[in-house]
Amino acid sequence: MRNTAKENISVYCVRADFGTYTHHFITGGYVAIGWLPHNDLSEIKNRDEIYPLYRAEYPMDTSNVVIGQQVGQIARFLLEIRSGDYVITPAQNTDFIYFGIVQQDAYYFADSSDGCPFLHRKKVKWHTGPVQRSQFSVPFQNTIRSSLTVFNINHKTTFFTTIGKPDLITRQEQTVEYNYYTSILNRILELDDREFEILITHILNALGFEGAEHTGKSGDGGVDATGELNVANMAKIKLFVQAKRYKLDARITARVVKELRANIPSGGQGAFITTADFQKLAKEIAVEQGFPRIGLINGEQLVDILAEHWDDIPVEFKEKLNLKIGLVYS
Repeated sequence: MRNTAKENISVYCVRADFGTYTHHFITGGYVAIGWLPHNDLSEIKNRDEIYPLYRAEYPMDTSNVVIGQQVGQIARFLLEIRSGDYVITPAQNTDFIYFGIVQQDAYYFADSSDGCPFLHRKKVKWHTGPVQRSQFSVPFQNTIRSSLTVFNINHKTTFFTTIGKPDLITRQEQTVEYNYYTSILNRILELDDREFEILITHILNALGFEGAEHTGKSGDGGVDATGELNVANMAKIKLFVQAKRYKLDARITARVVKELRANIPSGGQGAFITTADFQKLAKEIAVEQGFPRIGLINGEQLVDILAEHWDDIPVEFKEKLNLKIGLVYS
C-alpha cells in the first residue's frame, strides 16, 4: 500500500558504499543493500526471520551487538521503507545528495549484471539531478554523517522544504519552525556589523578552529574572520570567512560570492555566513570545480550552529542576544 498521508511519509538514507555505486542506483532506478547475497528475501515478514539467515551467512560474527545492528538495517530496508517514502543517497562527491520516491511493489532480488554487487533492491523514481548538501539544515547534515548504511532521517521539514515539496509538511510543523528561526534571526539582526562578525569568530572557535580571529572592518566586503581547523593532525583547513547581516528575505548573488573567492589564497577554503539566503547561481559558484570551495551558511543554518554551540558562546553575547535557544528537530 502506498503512503499518502503527510504524517506517514518517511525519509530514509541508503548509502551506496561511499558513493561508489551511486551511479548504478540512479541509472538503474533503485536503492540496494548487499547483506545475505545468496538469499531472496521477498518472503521475509518480520525481523526475527532474518537472524538465522544472517548467522548462517556470517558465522564469524559472534557479537550480539553487531548482529543486531546489521539485522536491524536489513529489516529496515525490507520492512520499514515503503512505497511513497523518500530515500536519499550521497553522491561520490559528498557535496551532493540524490533523492527519489520508493515505488509500488518495490523489492526485488537482482543479479550483479549491471556491475552493482548489492542484490537486494527497491525500485525508486529518482529526481533529475542532485541537490547540494549545503542547502539542508545543519541538523539534517549531521544526521547523514551516520556510519550506518540504512537509517531513518527525522528532519522531514527541512528535507521537504529544500526539495521544493512544502505541501508534504503539516501546518503545525511549518508554524513551529518558522517562528523559531525567525525570532532568533531577528535578535541576531539587532547586533551591529562588528558585533555580528565577532560572534561568528566565537562560533568558529566553538567549532574547533584554532586561532580564529576577527579581521574585517565594517562595510569592507572582504574577509571578516579566519581560522584553522586541525583534525587530529591528519588534515588542516585554513578558512577565510565573510559574515554579513542581511534582511531575512534577501538573496546573496553570485557576484558577492565570487568577490569572497578572489580573496582566498591558494590552499585555503572559504565560508560565507549570513542571516539571509543565497541565489541558486551563488550556490553553484560556491562549489565550482577549479576554485577554492566556499561553504555557504544561510540564516537557518546559522541558527542551527548557534544552538548546537550555545554553551560555548561568551556570556556577553548570550546576554546581548537574550535567547532561550534549543535545536529544532523536524
